[in-house]
Amino acid sequence: MKKLYGIVGLLVVFSLALTACGGGGGGAFKVGLVTDMGGIDDKSFNATAYAGVEKAIAELGVEGKYLESTQQSDYAKNLQQVLDEETNVIVTVGFLLGVDTATAAKANPDQNFAIVDYAYPDCWPGAVEGKECGSATELPNVLGLTFATDQAAFLAGYAAAASTQTGKVATFGGINIPTVTIFMKGFEAGVKYYNQQKGANVELLGWNTAANEGSFTGNFDSLDDGRSFAESFVQEGADIIMPVAGPVGLGSAAYCKETSACKIVGVDTDWTVSAAEYTDIILTSVIKNMDVAVFDAIKAAKEGTFKGGVYVGTLPNNGVALAKVAGATAELTAELEAIKAALIDGSLTVDSMLK
Repeated sequence: MKKLYGIVGLLVVFSLALTACGGGGGGAFKVGLVTDMGGIDDKSFNATAYAGVEKAIAELGVEGKYLESTQQSDYAKNLQQVLDEETNVIVTVGFLLGVDTATAAKANPDQNFAIVDYAYPDCWPGAVEGKECGSATELPNVLGLTFATDQAAFLAGYAAAASTQTGKVATFGGINIPTVTIFMKGFEAGVKYYNQQKGANVELLGWNTAANEGSFTGNFDSLDDGRSFAESFVQEGADIIMPVAGPVGLGSAAYCKETSACKIVGVDTDWTVSAAEYTDIILTSVIKNMDVAVFDAIKAAKEGTFKGGVYVGTLPNNGVALAKVAGATAELTAELEAIKAALIDGSLTVDSMLK
């Protein structure tokens, strides 16, 4: 029996969905995914990560399950359940699972883990390992799946600044954590680059890197918060909004569609696909190809080539991307291609625009 925190035999029955046929016996290769808050149907990072498991079910013949987390106290319990079920590879989704995933990985060194939006070592001087951070060293049985979403968000910020009719654009986050603010920083950099190149003065509401402060709902699930934040930004004059908040952003999209007062920049997935009902008000999306990274991690584990460390999805390796920009002129399309090339070759960086 595998252990977490040294407790033997802890079985937690919580929101279990068996996705593969035949259910778990006969020595089948099993994959278990533990979501972050927001649910498996968030049309964002949980759903996209699980799409990688679904692809593995279809193409590799593995069995796949997910456990939904509705609060942070669910993380350790859900991890214990998939550990007790003798799962071959465990995928955890989200920055907030960093400490619990590391704890489980240390207690079970022969168990393969992949964690989306996190990597080890993650400790800083004075941090309490196992409480404030996960591990002071790299974990050989954990592959961190990280993404340079600021690169794609840079393109989105430029596109938003080029497309605004009011001269104001906005962004807000769910929770103030690095995997959220990285989008917001990239978006700000893109707006600033547009202003620099065009001699413009497009204003960004909701985030300021220099002050290290911005607007956050404090959750990833309240559609009402998404609506109210969008309404507030529109009242301040913004007509394009990038919500980095999972399902919360769908509330913003609903407000924009109902009022025709704003457009949305989606995140994580192409929202014209994952939230197609809002296509008419989606300017573009910052895509994070978590499904590809998760599938590749499962494939490596099944083939016996799995290694811990860090994967970084970037523009060059198509780990991140910008979806088609609605209504983009030939000029804007060419400018975005040139910016993408500059970000890839390093002649332009996000940090250079935020100094």
